[in-house]
Amino acid sequence: MLYPKIGIRPTIDGRWGGVRESLEEQTMAMARNAKALIEENLRYPDGTPVQCVIADSTIGGGAEAAACADKFTTENVVATLTVTRCWCYGSETFDMDPRTIKAVWGFNGTERPGAVYLAAVLAAHAQKGLPAFSIYGHDVQDAADTSVPADAAEKILRFARCAVAVGWMKNKAYVNLGGVAMGIAGSYCDAAMFQKYLGIRPEWVDMTEILRRITLEIYDHEEYDRALAWVKANCKEGFDCNAGKDLPPVITKSKVVPAYKDWEFVTKMTMVMRDILYGNPKLDEMGWHEEALGKNAVAGGFQGQRNWTDWLPNADFSEAILASTFDWNGPKQPTPFATENDTLNGVAMMLGTLVTGTAPCFHDVRTYWSPEACERVTGHKPTGVAKDGFIHLINSGATALDGSGAAVNDKGEHLMKPFWAMTDRDVSACLAATDWCRANYEYFRGGGFSSHFRCAAEMPVTLLRVNIVEGVGPVLQLAEGWTAHLPDAVHTPIDKRTDPTWPTTWFVPRLTGKGAFRDVYSVMANWGANHGVTVYGHVGADLVTLASMLRIPVSLHNLPQEALYRPHAWAAFGTADTEAADFAACKHYGPLYR
Repeated sequence: MLYPKIGIRPTIDGRWGGVRESLEEQTMAMARNAKALIEENLRYPDGTPVQCVIADSTIGGGAEAAACADKFTTENVVATLTVTRCWCYGSETFDMDPRTIKAVWGFNGTERPGAVYLAAVLAAHAQKGLPAFSIYGHDVQDAADTSVPADAAEKILRFARCAVAVGWMKNKAYVNLGGVAMGIAGSYCDAAMFQKYLGIRPEWVDMTEILRRITLEIYDHEEYDRALAWVKANCKEGFDCNAGKDLPPVITKSKVVPAYKDWEFVTKMTMVMRDILYGNPKLDEMGWHEEALGKNAVAGGFQGQRNWTDWLPNADFSEAILASTFDWNGPKQPTPFATENDTLNGVAMMLGTLVTGTAPCFHDVRTYWSPEACERVTGHKPTGVAKDGFIHLINSGATALDGSGAAVNDKGEHLMKPFWAMTDRDVSACLAATDWCRANYEYFRGGGFSSHFRCAAEMPVTLLRVNIVEGVGPVLQLAEGWTAHLPDAVHTPIDKRTDPTWPTTWFVPRLTGKGAFRDVYSVMANWGANHGVTVYGHVGADLVTLASMLRIPVSLHNLPQEALYRPHAWAAFGTADTEAADFAACKHYGPLYR
């Protein structure tokens, strides 16, 4: 594939006769250092290192700027980083391509005024409606210092990481397998939002296509045999909550796939869903040429309830395995794949995994438990990270197995890893931490299995969600916090009050003492929908930067002011209230692909 690249533009004082010549090597070295920094630290979602391309020469004026633009057009450059150590001619050297995301790194030194150029060119960007990010080291460097200061490096990497995410999703598809589940508003796929804000093409595939492919055996038969053997060896069954129940005929008549065939069905179903999203060259060899192409997906979702699940095995296994960083083929890129085809949570899954490389975990944001309610029900007050209360994150059996927190690093600390770092031990640990309970027939008449685990690790995570508000458009909510490991005496009685066949995560947001983060209850009260996504790490700063690139305002976050990194022009919309300025700037500039 032609990967989305970061283009590096070394700009220079255009005066020949001593000035320009004295700065050529220093300026190109600055560009090479930025390129090395990005390529050595960032990866694409498929695990390959991010690629940068440097202009063929320094840019001292409009002719060289145009030559650079021509080169970048052929290289799929989605974002440009202009670097300079000196004064340059602002509007003659700046990136004026409206299709690229822009940043400028001005060297902080006294011998040559790189910072002066930075200020001048950012003014030009603002005046011409082409917002750019500002990168400026905190401390003055000596002229001979070619290092990249830590604070500048952090901004360069954040900019590049988020710009690559924008480029990765562009011109790909969100695949709706089915339509709206149970009247959930997020299941209504807003095609205009996907197109204008994300550059994504929504596609719809009727759920009967899955049945067609299973019935006509349009899947890789060798892989199916291998996959089923892996499932039988690694996916242990949990308890059956249907045992002993006297179920009414409306339920018993509805299960058309025999229970002993469920594993075979859901394994085929998972392979078919993956092939619909991404294609499979094996199908071409089998004569199914159109099916082999796939939909060029970057994310997707499955309706399931209730037109499918009222008579066929549910997709909990499929959704969990697709979103995990491994399957029967070993470690793999996780797929943002939304339960109940909640497209807006699917977008949140996509954004989260694009900036972290880790599996996105889909959750119901189910219940806030105060310390008092916890003590009343369990006889124990929560302690540790959960002492001020916690939120029960749970889903109807479809959460990435990475969410169990069973993977460990070299220090033995539990965490979630990008797929390229997953070891055989990590995969085995996640599988061992998960059992698969028979679906509750009263909810899922067609049967199936739920991924059942308990996140027994205390990990840093970020909870996020995208919502659509009439008159505003999409907005992003996020809350950095931790998963909590509750003792059995607290976990078990609470877990049994919901559905003990489903995967449970106890989440505690980081509180700030004010606004929506004054207490845990207020976080729950201000959450915008019934669903949310967790990804590993405290990555709210990356998500804020990415949202600003897409022109999606952030309506809820618990980040300190100094962590917010948005285009420099946002300051022109106000600095006292940065949340209001974000909404105003996003409204003014409009969606990225309008």
